[in-house]
Amino acid sequence: MSDRFALTGARIFDGADWHEDAALVVQGGLVEAIVPAGAVPSDVIKVETGGGLLAPGFVDLQVNGGGGVMLNDHPDVASIATICRAHAPFGTTALLPTLITDTPAITAAAVAAGAEAARQKVPGFLGLHLEGPHLSVARKGAHDPALIRPMLDADQAALIAARKELPVLLTTIAPESVEPSRVAALAKAGIVVSLGHSDTGYARARAFAGAGATVVTHLFNAMSQVGNREPGLAGAAIDTGTLFAGIIADGIHVDPATMAIALRAKQGPGKIVLVTDAMATIGTDMTSFTLNGRTIYRKDGSLRLADGTLAGADLDMISAVRYVHRVVGLELSEALRMASLYPAQAIGQSHRLGRFANGTAADIVALSDDLNVKGVWIDGTKVFAAGPDILH
Repeated sequence: MSDRFALTGARIFDGADWHEDAALVVQGGLVEAIVPAGAVPSDVIKVETGGGLLAPGFVDLQVNGGGGVMLNDHPDVASIATICRAHAPFGTTALLPTLITDTPAITAAAVAAGAEAARQKVPGFLGLHLEGPHLSVARKGAHDPALIRPMLDADQAALIAARKELPVLLTTIAPESVEPSRVAALAKAGIVVSLGHSDTGYARARAFAGAGATVVTHLFNAMSQVGNREPGLAGAAIDTGTLFAGIIADGIHVDPATMAIALRAKQGPGKIVLVTDAMATIGTDMTSFTLNGRTIYRKDGSLRLADGTLAGADLDMISAVRYVHRVVGLELSEALRMASLYPAQAIGQSHRLGRFANGTAADIVALSDDLNVKGVWIDGTKVFAAGPDILH
């Protein structure tokens, strides 16, 4: 395909507004403009999308695996590329491969792989999310308690060094295992600090937000809950305007009524964003896999350890969008923003991701009217098409 082309025949959502009877012009891997359908320059190749809608590609801040692999088991560039490819058919054009609590050696290998993936410009690779090991054993979830530990000087230095090698670095920590001064140092170094897997109280969570934490990991899961006398981390996430919060919208991790209450109550400008917390199963028919030597079973839409503990999610991003739109009742535009613009804002990348404007990345998802993925472009290159008759 030519370096310059225009996608036509679909409604266009630019991250803020809808455009009818319009075309999305792309050049050099970037969005050039949204123009009236009849005003596409004659020298631009038109690509007919066959109806439906075009939206900014989805941005997922928590992806443990996909395509049959887990980053923990294979912390290398090939696995990162496999994970990114596995999520593209579901509309995800930028993601943070996520390392669940592991040994220092595995963590170092994942950082090295992420740095090399960035150098190789692996399509869809956005950076890394290190979820642990500096968490609370009391709210460990599926994390191995033997590997959870406090953050020391060497850990802080390693994270700051890793940030210099990665486009984006997000780390989930618990206030029980990390001092506020360390959070401030990490934030100053450009690391996105997220609070999660924690039994901390409301006041302490707010203090950590004041120190530089800006995100909360999978709201309501593996954290202190909202109570009548103690609002907990969940309450702080909702009540603190500077905090973004990920949520797993599969109907298993969080009840839809709870989601709706949180969405109505959330103080901004920080938003609630969709994350998949996806595991190796995405894009496969596998029924089990292992994490830190423990078997995780896939059944009835969920992933669980043998004792029933939820272990990540069997969820892709377009399914999450459909869920909050159809079940929770959000307007489609807001559901799309939760999967694209808001996560991009949470990690300081909304200047290039999550919206269509002159100079933003041509990361595009084409959806049918019933919200099935028809096609996906990353940096203007088509990486997925649902069939030969789609996007010809």
